[in-house]
Amino acid sequence: MEEKFNRLIFIPIAAVLFLMIGYQYVCPSDSNTCYFRSDEKGLFQRYSSGFELVYTEPEADEDLPSKITSKFNFTERDLDRHIDFNIRGDDVMVFLHIQKTGGTTFGRHLVKNIQLEQPCDCMPGQRKCTCHRPGKAESWLFSRFSTGWSCGLHADWTELTSCVPVVMNKRDKKNAQKSKRNFYYITMLRDPVSRYLSEWKHVQRGATWKTALHMCDGRPPTQDELPACYSGEDWTGVALADFMSCPSNLANNRQVRMLADLSLVGCYNMSSVSELERGRVLLASAKANLRNMAFYGLTEFQRKTQYLFERTFGLHFIRAFTQINSTRAASVGISEKVRWRIEGLNALDVELYEYAKELFLRRYQYNRQKQHQEERLRRWQERQHRQRMHRTYLAALWRLGGGGGGGEEAEEEVKVQEEITTTEDYSSQVVRW
Repeated sequence: MEEKFNRLIFIPIAAVLFLMIGYQYVCPSDSNTCYFRSDEKGLFQRYSSGFELVYTEPEADEDLPSKITSKFNFTERDLDRHIDFNIRGDDVMVFLHIQKTGGTTFGRHLVKNIQLEQPCDCMPGQRKCTCHRPGKAESWLFSRFSTGWSCGLHADWTELTSCVPVVMNKRDKKNAQKSKRNFYYITMLRDPVSRYLSEWKHVQRGATWKTALHMCDGRPPTQDELPACYSGEDWTGVALADFMSCPSNLANNRQVRMLADLSLVGCYNMSSVSELERGRVLLASAKANLRNMAFYGLTEFQRKTQYLFERTFGLHFIRAFTQINSTRAASVGISEKVRWRIEGLNALDVELYEYAKELFLRRYQYNRQKQHQEERLRRWQERQHRQRMHRTYLAALWRLGGGGGGGEEAEEEVKVQEEITTTEDYSSQVVRW
């Protein structure tokens, strides 16, 4: 009788202990796993694939509006960027460096700030670093600070796509027909007005970039196709009004021109198509090339640029990117009328940047949500493992307390429950959350 009484007392005590332990693992105190669902929407509504993007708090150095109007239609394929970059194989990262977009800073991050099995070898006093694959004398990075201006000073998309494969084969002494390299193009963009003012200040200090090749369809532009904006060695001290008045100034719509396929409009021959048609074709080409690039970042969002690069390539930086807003362009005071004039001269860049910014932010939100899903799945798998361990522990505890056949029946019941639980699909667990 006393043994039966002890067994009856033990059953509710064991049940209470089980519930308490289980609750602590399902809803730990330092977790937000258990919460009540609200009706508040995230940063974006649902896009065509039905995937809901949830707003997350922005980094301290970057302000995001609480709501962004969706103007463009992007597919899940446009948002999901993941490159299985094989640094040991034949993959090559190609950095398209557009002037005054923060490319110099980003280029230094690529050669000095990435965690690699074999880091780039950067010797003091030298402008270029040696970025070889582990165990091979081959470069995995094509950029200013690794291979130099091998395709010309600030080579654009038209130049790089025709030049890079040839240059890489010569450098690594490979037969072009046998080479199976994968080229992953990356770039940086910047707000058009800020970029334009920054380029003006740079030219005002003596920069010219006159050694740039501007190769297209196998030849550089003629003097008639691309006349100089100044006479003499450089344009030092140029006033903003004069800088804006030159019709052949390559600062105008520079980002669209450097990202588009210039062969589609007869390169620098302005008489091949009308100005309106030329702008339409170049903008469409620049959007398509940007969208299909492996990665691009925005100067105004340094931390998000770092996050998306790491998510895209699976490579991680050693030090965090910093947002510097006190630039030379920011220090230039201009009237509203001058701003409108600059926006008019860079109308294509303004539209491209609007497109690029929305795609960039949506990719960021998509990756954040995907990361949260991965973390929830990992936590769920950990809970399942812990629960199985506790079931085993309780079965052993039951045997010690009850003994005999009752313990065997309890153990069998626990095994059945374990089998049912472990065969439940993940979707049912998501519903429970």
